[in-house]
Amino acid sequence: MVGNLLLATALVAGSWLGRALAAQAGIAATPPAATAAPATAAFATAAPATQATSPATDTPAPAVEAPPLEAYRFAIDPNLNDEVVGEVQVTQARQEDTLTDIARRFSVGYNEMHRANPGLDMWLPGAGRRVVLPTQFVLPDAPHVGIVINAAAMRLYYFPPHARGAKQIVYTYPIGIGRVSWNTPSGLTTIVRKVKNPVWRPPADILKEHREEGDPLPTEVRPGAQDPMGSRALYLGWPEYAIHGTNKPAGVGMRVSHGCIHLYPEDIEQLYNMVPIGTQVRVVNQPFVFGWHRGELYLQAFGPLEGDQRDWKTATRTLLEQALGPKVQKELRAHNEQVRWDLVMQLAGNPQGLPVAITDPQASLGQVLADAQQVQNRLPAGAAWNGKTELPMDDKTFERVLSRIGGVPSGSR
Repeated sequence: MVGNLLLATALVAGSWLGRALAAQAGIAATPPAATAAPATAAFATAAPATQATSPATDTPAPAVEAPPLEAYRFAIDPNLNDEVVGEVQVTQARQEDTLTDIARRFSVGYNEMHRANPGLDMWLPGAGRRVVLPTQFVLPDAPHVGIVINAAAMRLYYFPPHARGAKQIVYTYPIGIGRVSWNTPSGLTTIVRKVKNPVWRPPADILKEHREEGDPLPTEVRPGAQDPMGSRALYLGWPEYAIHGTNKPAGVGMRVSHGCIHLYPEDIEQLYNMVPIGTQVRVVNQPFVFGWHRGELYLQAFGPLEGDQRDWKTATRTLLEQALGPKVQKELRAHNEQVRWDLVMQLAGNPQGLPVAITDPQASLGQVLADAQQVQNRLPAGAAWNGKTELPMDDKTFERVLSRIGGVPSGSR
């Protein structure tokens, strides 16, 4: 039992030890993916059946030489009406890599990496396997002011103030959000307080939940390795909710919290230093995001979160037309552009989180993958992460990992 727990724990942590033990034991180390990514199974029946495009092949990818592109900071030219930033990239896995290693290296969350690489094992992708890096983003349909969080994408965007006519800078980070029964709230609020090395004082309902599960919590957790708040916290105008770090970075890109927004430790430190008290925070839930890029309309499909109350199963086309919005529909008419609804429905039925031009007659998901820049599997220039994985996990924590949606235990609200 201890050996199995050690193996599985190491695999969940994405460590070299897990890979070595799996190889010795002959175990295919794949976690229960259905609980780790946004639930889209019910919605998939609303579109024509399509096969998910997978980057995996039996032939190793060609050697890569280009340096990786920056994946968290972008400049938007106000004269271009551009609503898509970044570029899709591909790289090669190394023998020692898990996809969670590669995800953090390129500022991507678990769900994004899993969605973009449906044919790859998250924990044992294999040396030389081609890995898609979903580092291109359609900006949320919301005012580009302050912090904008798209819960369905599990991604945060920060638009700092800028001079009129100057380029708008946007920073973007993957996040973990609330579990199904502890949803992250939607709406508008502000940052009311900033705290370094916050103390976690679990609310009464969280104390009760842990007590009933036989895992009682202390009434106060001081800063340190056991503090699920991490090293920084941005407290929101919504009582008991915050944007903060984590002591379990593997949970970034999963539904793991009691409603708070979790960032990688290096990302929360960077965001904390940029964002002043009073910054507006807007949380939206947009599973399908449309935006213009180089004269074409793009769709980035994530799929609805489990628990989304909209009727995505039977009213797909209607809801997608609503997501387009009157402004985009007016622009389509002005440019005499036609949406390829067959392509839209295919992307919506098998969301892989990669932007695709839906007004280009030649565009397809396969073409996006074929055109993706191949880059070196290393930290991009300017990356905040030091490349070291700190993922402590004991047997008790591991049991909680398996029992909760998202694959890792919850930390704070």
